[in-house]
Amino acid sequence: MNDLGRQLREARTEAGVTLASIAARSCYSAAHLSNVEAGRRTATPDVVLAYARALGGADVKRRSLLAAATVGPVAAGELIRAGFAAALSGRGSEDQWAERVARYGRDYMEIGADALQQQLAGDLVVMQQHLDTPAMWAAAARALVTYGKTTKNPTEAIGWYDIARTAADRSDDLGVRVWVRGRAAIALAYEGAALPVAKRYADEAIGLSDRSSLGRLNALMARAHVFAGRGDDDAAVAADEAALRVFEKVASPDGEISDAAVPSWRMATFRSMLYARLGMVGPGEQAQSDADRWRPPSLTRFATHIELHRALMMAKAGDGTGGLAYARRAWAALPAERRSQTLGLVLREVERAARHR
Repeated sequence: MNDLGRQLREARTEAGVTLASIAARSCYSAAHLSNVEAGRRTATPDVVLAYARALGGADVKRRSLLAAATVGPVAAGELIRAGFAAALSGRGSEDQWAERVARYGRDYMEIGADALQQQLAGDLVVMQQHLDTPAMWAAAARALVTYGKTTKNPTEAIGWYDIARTAADRSDDLGVRVWVRGRAAIALAYEGAALPVAKRYADEAIGLSDRSSLGRLNALMARAHVFAGRGDDDAAVAADEAALRVFEKVASPDGEISDAAVPSWRMATFRSMLYARLGMVGPGEQAQSDADRWRPPSLTRFATHIELHRALMMAKAGDGTGGLAYARRAWAALPAERRSQTLGLVLREVERAARHR
């Protein structure tokens, strides 16, 4: 039995919850969960989430499960160092944790995902020991979304986004609940990954509140990309227009660099990908021009996004060979440590479009 499986079994038995009860509340069979507890199957984040939901009555159980889910990707030595450093320096105030999470949002825009993931995972392990106030749950929810965006594949990311949604709900902060769902939705939909899940997150965000916010803006843009992925051009354009109306009210300052922000250049990047997907050259070229004009020079990874959008538009217009060559040159020009899962998925979309031309 591995450590995580053992922790799940101990938490369940101490709470007096049966395997059948957890199975009834999740998509997993009791037999599969028994194998997870025995170490014969991997305790994926979504399995951990199923236990966290079933054992949600005791805060200590939620904290230990979140810790267990976070430990895996990080070296044990780094976790020990982070834990002792935190113990020696004290818990830190809620404001300090909020600022640390905000810094990760800024760092995400400029440094490689692998480096960021290790730093963020260490802080999540420390943070989970202090999930005893709504503000700390809110900070954890935002951090978990960023962590999900550093993972290697959409399935793994969805597991973290689901945990983030649960954490956001524990915060009792409507703005955080909407933002977490909207941000997860646009992350998946922009990548063209797991469109039904992206739509579910977007619909949840929009259903929670009709107030204009960055969370609602992200959710509306996610809907536009979902419609585009399904070939419903009219609905995609209508969702984009709805998102633009919200953007006019809540746009982030153009100098703000953060994964939590949507300034003009980032909105143009969302729209550039949308209209490249739709094969609509006029609005696509305008969005690409706007993104290049407004984007801060330090954000070279996002410049590559626009280059891949141009390649996708070329392929959609019938020049599959030229579009694919353009995309591969743009990919090769970006240093490997600056690449991201999202860029890789966009490149694969160009490859699929090129094959169909």
